[in-house]
Amino acid sequence: MNKVLQKPRLSFWQIWNMSFGFLGIQFGFALQTGYASRILQTFGADVGNLSLFWLAAPLTGMIIQPIIGHYSDRTWNRLGRRRPYFLTGALLSGLALCFLPNSSGLAFLIPPIIVGAGMLMLMDASFNVAMEPFRALVADNLPDSQHTAGFSMQTCLIGVGAIAGSVLPSVLHEWLGIKSTAAPGIVPNNLLYSFYAGGLILIGCILWTVVKTKEYPPEEYAKFHEPDVETVKRSGIMEFINDLVNMPKTMKQLGLVQFFSWFALFSMWVWTTPAIATHVFHLPSGDTTSQAYNNASDFVGKIFGVYNGVSALYALSLPWIVRKINRKRTHAFSLAMGGVGLISIFFIQNHNLLYFSMVGIGLAWGSILAMPYAILSSSIPAKKIGVYMGLFNFFITFPQIVSSLFSSLIIKHLFNSESIYGLVMGGTFMFLAALSVLFVQDGKKIQIIEVVD
Repeated sequence: MNKVLQKPRLSFWQIWNMSFGFLGIQFGFALQTGYASRILQTFGADVGNLSLFWLAAPLTGMIIQPIIGHYSDRTWNRLGRRRPYFLTGALLSGLALCFLPNSSGLAFLIPPIIVGAGMLMLMDASFNVAMEPFRALVADNLPDSQHTAGFSMQTCLIGVGAIAGSVLPSVLHEWLGIKSTAAPGIVPNNLLYSFYAGGLILIGCILWTVVKTKEYPPEEYAKFHEPDVETVKRSGIMEFINDLVNMPKTMKQLGLVQFFSWFALFSMWVWTTPAIATHVFHLPSGDTTSQAYNNASDFVGKIFGVYNGVSALYALSLPWIVRKINRKRTHAFSLAMGGVGLISIFFIQNHNLLYFSMVGIGLAWGSILAMPYAILSSSIPAKKIGVYMGLFNFFITFPQIVSSLFSSLIIKHLFNSESIYGLVMGGTFMFLAALSVLFVQDGKKIQIIEVVD
């Protein structure tokens, strides 16, 4: 057997270039999470059914990411192994960002709310095509000792991109005087131009990574990894089922943590705008056209920028914290702070105090984007990094689907459509995530043995 070589350590700027595309992805993703509910309400979505319109997004992610992971593990062409996929995803995401706020333009053919929901689905599918290979790229190019640093760098750039995406509509309105109101059924110009900018920035950042980052060719890549399993010829679907059945134990345990974490995050994205508008600013439910509502919505963008900024700074400190208290305790602490941040919103009446709530949420977000992947990457075989990173997305999309199906019913029937309780529910799930992470096995790679048909 040939001696397995250690991958060379990469410099700070090499890791930066490799991760830079995530800044653009998150710029677009922040626009989606911060303003899609507002756009859908503009097109006629009822707040009591709002989470149902988000159902398409995690469903497409659940299907797309494992497929992209499976094929990116087997793709080697002039662009590389992972780069063809996130370049394609970037182009599609940019188009979806431009079309979503213009859905009313097709009102003469299809109701805008239907077009908007379809664009939300296309946008999320495209984000998934772009994001999944980035996770695998870190594990492909970095030695195990730099995995935490690599995922932390991604998280830092995610935070920077999210800050810019979250605050851009407010900047366009307050600094440049672009209108933040429009006729009923029409998206205001400050949002429209923000989504256009998001599409261009996303594509530009991805192109930077494509140009500035190299991937190991198959022969060189093989020098750094032992064969994980026997080579067995089988159909794609049978191999996928085999991978699913033989999922590493650590991945299964992280699945529970991810379920609680992402249920909480999804609740925050769906309910924050209506919750703050009604509970903190005391606006009537269903008001989506007044200047007061649009000001409240812009304020949500600002505080979302704060939690993303906190996550970016916190991500840079994660490798140091991990060395002091280990990965599990770091993640548990961060998630607990997210729970405190979400639940605290219920008790706040002065909107300026919401910035403090966002600090706790930022700690949780920074850790969620880095620590599960750092733990996971040490437990999966090298030749299946892409497919297992894609399968790991099940544990992100499934809780969002559950939340989409049931949170609207819970809020509507148990809490009289008071959306603030969506945030309280999210905070409770953050605490459950913090508890469950303490039971995860965090160790070295586990050998996976395929069953030969």
